[in-house]
Amino acid sequence: MSNLSTLTSAQFKRAAEIKEQLETLTGELAALLDGGVIASVSAVEVVAEPARKKGKFSAAGLARLRAAQKARWARVHAAQGIEKPAKKARRKMSAAGRAKIAAGARARWAKVRAEKGL
Repeated sequence: MSNLSTLTSAQFKRAAEIKEQLETLTGELAALLDGGVIASVSAVEVVAEPARKKGKFSAAGLARLRAAQKARWARVHAAQGIEKPAKKARRKMSAAGRAKIAAGARARWAKVRAEKGL
C-alpha cells in the first residue's frame, strides 16, 4: 500500500469512492444479517461461525483407543528391536531417616525465628 502523501488527487478521489462503496455494501450486509440494522464499517463485527460441538468418547471407547495405540507402538518398537526398560524399584526412606530430616528442618526454622526475634 502506498503512502497517502504520494497519492495523486485522482487516486485519492478513487480511494474515497471505494471506501464509500465499501461502507454502503457493509451496511447492506449488516442489514441482511442483523435483521434491518444498518451499521458503518467501524461498527460491523465479523460474524463467526458457531463453535462445533466436539464428540465425547465414553470411558470404554477411550480405553479401547489407548489400548490400540499402545499395541501399535509395541509393534513398531518390536520391529525396531527396542525393548521397554524395566522400571526401577522406588527407594524408600526409613522412618528414622525421615525423622532426622524433619528434626533438621525444625532446627533451621527455629534458628530463623530466633534471628528475627520471634
